[in-house]
Amino acid sequence: MFENASEHLHEAFDGLAWYDQRKPVFTGGNRVSLLQGGRELFPALQGRIDRAQHSVWVALYLISPLGQSGCVLQALMRAARRGLDVYLVADGVGSRDVPKSLWTDLDAAGVKVTVYRPLHRLWGLLDASQWKRMHMKLFVVDEACAFIGGINLIDDHYDLHHGWSEMPRLDYAVEVEGPVVTPVLHTIKAMWTRSKFGRDWRDDLAQWAQDPQRLQKARKLWQHARLRLTPAEQGRLAHAVVTREPMRCAFVLRDNLRQRRTIEQATLQAIRQARARIDIVTPYFYPRRALRLALRAAAARGVGVRLLLQGKPDYRIAALAARVLYSELQHHGVRIFEYQPAMLHAKVLCVDDEWATVGSSNLDPLSLVLNLEANLIVRDRGFVKTLSQSLSADFALSHEVIAPASNERDSWASQWRRGFVRWLAKSYMRLAGATGRY
Repeated sequence: MFENASEHLHEAFDGLAWYDQRKPVFTGGNRVSLLQGGRELFPALQGRIDRAQHSVWVALYLISPLGQSGCVLQALMRAARRGLDVYLVADGVGSRDVPKSLWTDLDAAGVKVTVYRPLHRLWGLLDASQWKRMHMKLFVVDEACAFIGGINLIDDHYDLHHGWSEMPRLDYAVEVEGPVVTPVLHTIKAMWTRSKFGRDWRDDLAQWAQDPQRLQKARKLWQHARLRLTPAEQGRLAHAVVTREPMRCAFVLRDNLRQRRTIEQATLQAIRQARARIDIVTPYFYPRRALRLALRAAAARGVGVRLLLQGKPDYRIAALAARVLYSELQHHGVRIFEYQPAMLHAKVLCVDDEWATVGSSNLDPLSLVLNLEANLIVRDRGFVKTLSQSLSADFALSHEVIAPASNERDSWASQWRRGFVRWLAKSYMRLAGATGRY
């Protein structure tokens, strides 16, 4: 097993050029399809896995075999039984409630499983390093198709803390084909080897950078893939790529090495460049001051800024953190909505008619400073139109929060709540080892 994993890691070096850059690396010639909830994601995943011929790579935060998600786990086991290479890395906190029988069944079927930073129940959370989790939700099938988003492998109607619900939670993912699949695959491989053998990206990059020829070759390959899609290039691409739409995409990470702030900076840039509208959907909202100022500035210059947050909070402290920011943003023209039908877990940002991102990253300290996150940025009018139409239905099912009067906004109780949340967030990040201002 070790030799096989080492070969995969060696092959991954040639694709790490995208990771050497701190800004999004856009490639053309991709096809992206929007998936809402597990009811759309899980059948698509099952179908792809059942048709797979070579390999399946999976990196997940949370896993539950109950309900509709079980079909994906069964598909992974079938794939392994027919001789495919199936690798699964699961986060130690998100998978802590997985029954031992599932791990046994996966192992018996031949699925290669490892757990990222297993949590020791008695003392695990006392170790501050354990607070930095692998929060990604990634699948790659046959190195040709990837699934990226915020959807864990858990039934839409089930929550580990709140049990079963009548209405499905709101969540999104995307199915992707094209050059952008390569960095997704290498990310999962890196997470698997990092978890299994204790190797970090720092070690991988150090070994990779020792070979200048390989480094130069890999960078040229990725530079060639970064299609600018000018009108001339679009015409050429129409003849060169028959089965794929010329969609520009970038896979972006938040890690603790080269790309600590790639997702955040890409989000900030999109907000600052917005001309007409910004729609943000996230369950956990407590961004840096720079992001809040950018949202305020966008609203002030006439951009329609809407936030869709949780109307049925799963964690009270997270809801309090978001709500202490309401009055500040509303005072500057930002409209805030709370989703009513069920729990909200989606992490989506739509800007104007040509920029969108779907992934695992929230806009809070955990996602922006501590956790390992993965998003896909799509620059394509057709995709953004489809996503915008879906979000319009989500906003229609939500309740708009009315801005408070000025005396309520500046009340002593309001200032106390805001100060408490600020102190709590700073204390948490310091204990977790995060440095710098937030």
